[in-house]
Amino acid sequence: MSEHDAGEPAAAAGRTPDVTTAMVTALVRLRGALQEAHLPLELPGAEEQRAAKAEMVDQLEDYVIPRLMTLDAPLLAVVGGSTGAGKSTLVNSIVGTRVTTPGVLRPTTRSPVLVHHPSDAKWFGQDRLLPELERVDRQTNDPGALQLVPSPVMAPGLAVLDAPDIDSVEEQNRLLAAQLLAAADLWLFVTSAARYADQVPWDFLRRAAERSAAVAIVLDRTAPDAVDTISTHLARMLASRGLKDSPLFIVEEGEVSDMGLLPSTAVLEIREWLQALAQDQEARSAVVQQTLEGAIRTLGRRTHAVADAATEQVDAVRRLRDDVNDAYDRAVSAVGEASADGTLLRGEVLARWQEFVGTGELLRTLETRVGWIRDRVVSAVKGKPQQAERVTVAVESGLETLILEHAEAAAERAEASWRSTAAGQVLLRDAGEDLGRASRDFRRRAERAVRDWQADVLDMVRSEGADKRSTARFLAFGVNGLAVALMVVVFAHTGGMLVGAEAGIAGGSALLGQKLLEAVFGDQAVRSLAERARRRLEASMSDLLDAERRRYTDLLDSLEVSPEAPERLRAAARKVDDLRYAATHPAGAPDDPSQEPAQDPAQDEPPRMSGTGDGAP
Repeated sequence: MSEHDAGEPAAAAGRTPDVTTAMVTALVRLRGALQEAHLPLELPGAEEQRAAKAEMVDQLEDYVIPRLMTLDAPLLAVVGGSTGAGKSTLVNSIVGTRVTTPGVLRPTTRSPVLVHHPSDAKWFGQDRLLPELERVDRQTNDPGALQLVPSPVMAPGLAVLDAPDIDSVEEQNRLLAAQLLAAADLWLFVTSAARYADQVPWDFLRRAAERSAAVAIVLDRTAPDAVDTISTHLARMLASRGLKDSPLFIVEEGEVSDMGLLPSTAVLEIREWLQALAQDQEARSAVVQQTLEGAIRTLGRRTHAVADAATEQVDAVRRLRDDVNDAYDRAVSAVGEASADGTLLRGEVLARWQEFVGTGELLRTLETRVGWIRDRVVSAVKGKPQQAERVTVAVESGLETLILEHAEAAAERAEASWRSTAAGQVLLRDAGEDLGRASRDFRRRAERAVRDWQADVLDMVRSEGADKRSTARFLAFGVNGLAVALMVVVFAHTGGMLVGAEAGIAGGSALLGQKLLEAVFGDQAVRSLAERARRRLEASMSDLLDAERRRYTDLLDSLEVSPEAPERLRAAARKVDDLRYAATHPAGAPDDPSQEPAQDPAQDEPPRMSGTGDGAP
C-alpha cells in the first residue's frame, strides 16, 4: 500500500485539520469538566463513577489528546496480561535481544519499558505520551518512570511497551497496567494456557471490545498437544465477547536461551505481523483510527453516566443543606418568638424587675387599672441603681439560657437528619467535632453577644436622653434603669402568647416599662427605641445561630459540589459527539444528529482490525 504523507496526520485519521483542532479543543474542555466534577458523597454507585472519571481523565491526558495532536507518531503496542504469562520474555524475543527484565519473584515492581527505533525517539518525550511518567534510560524499579530503550532492531513507526501485570497483588502495579493499556493504539494481550480463562484478563478485554480498541491475543506457553483444543476454545470466547476479528497468535512452550529468549521461530509470526504493520502507513493509520475513534466515542457515553452521578451529588448536597437550614431556621424563629412573647418575663427576670419597680402590688393594681395616669406610675417606682443592675444580670442569664437551649436543639435535629443517610453519616464521622451539640465555645459567644446587645441598649437610651439628662425623671431612673425598662418592653413586644395570670404579669411588666420610658422620652420615641432594640437583638441571635449552622454548611461547601457541573459535563460530551459525527459523515448529511435515520449502532463504529494469527475465527 502507498505511504501517506507524514505531514497530513489529520487526513490519515479521516479528519480535516480544522475538525481535528476543534476536536482537540472539545476534548480539553471535556477533561476540564471531568476534573471539576467532584463526587465526594458516598452515594450508591459513586465509587464506581469516581473510578470511571479518573480513568477518563487519565486516558484523555495519556492517550486521546496527545495522540490526536500527533496522528503521525509511531504506533504504540502495549504488551499486557496476567502474572506469569511471559510478557517480558515475549517482548525480548520479538526484539531479538534482552531489553526488559522478566520477574523472578511476584509481584514484579519495576518501571514499564518502551522499545522503539532510534529515529522515533522524538515522539516519546515528556510532553507527549504518558506525560506523568518520568523518562529514564536505565533499568529502575520506580513505577512512576518510563524506561526508554532505543533499538535499531525495531521497525520505524512501531514501539512496543512492556507493562506490569494486570492482576498484580500490588494495587499500584494494577493501576499502572490499566493506565498503560488505556494509552495503547494496539493491545498485544498475553495469556497462557493455564490462565486464559481467568476473569481479570476478560474484564480488560471486555472494556477493549466496548471501545473498539485494536487487540491482538497471544496464547503463550502452550503445550503442543493442547494447541488445537485451547486455541479453539479461546477463539470461541473471543467471538462471544465481541473480539472475533482480533488476531490470535499461539506461542508453544519451549526452551528459553541463556539470554532469556524464546526460539526465533516461536515468535516469527508475531514479529512479521508487527513489522508488516509498521511498514504500512495506511494500516497503521487504520489501527490508530479504530482505537482513537472508539476511545472518543466511549468517553462521550461514559461522561453522561458521570454527569448523572454528579446530579445525584448536587441533589444530595441540597437535601443535606435543606435539613440543616430547616433545623436552624426553626431555632432562629423560636428564639425570636420566645424573646418577644413575654416568655422571658418570668422567674428571675420577673423577680428582679419587681424589686426594681417596688412591689408586686403595683403590677397587680396596674393590671386592673391600666388607665392610671403616667405620673402616678412614675411616682410609685422605687428603683435603685443596684436593683437595675440585678435586672440586667437576670436578663443576661435568661437570654443566654434561651439561646443555648435552641442551639442545642437545632444541632440535634440537624445531626439526626444527616445520620439518617449514609452520605451524612460519613460527613459527621469526618467532621472533626461533635456536630450534634452546640460548639464548645458557644456559651461564651452567647454571653458576649448578650452583653453587647445590652450595651447597645444602654447607648440607645443614653443617646436618646442626651438633652434630658438634667430632668428630674431622667435622673430618678438613670440610664441603667431606663435601659432595663426598654429591655422589658422588648421582651413583650409581640404580646398575646402567654395565658392566664402569666399573660397579665408579662403584659403588666411591659406596660409599666413603657410608661416609665414614655414619661421621659414620649410615645413616639419609645416605639422607635423598642423597634431598634428588637431588631438588634434578632440580628445578634440570628448571627449566633448562623455561626452554628455554618459548622454544617461549611462542610458541604468544602465538598466543592457545583450545581453547574452536570450540565457542563453533558454539554462537553455533546460537543465531542457532534464533532465526531461531523468527522465520520459526508458533507450534506443532516446537521442535527437527532435527525439521522435510525441505524445499527455497530455501523457507526470504525472498521475493526483483522489479522492472520492462528486460531482467529
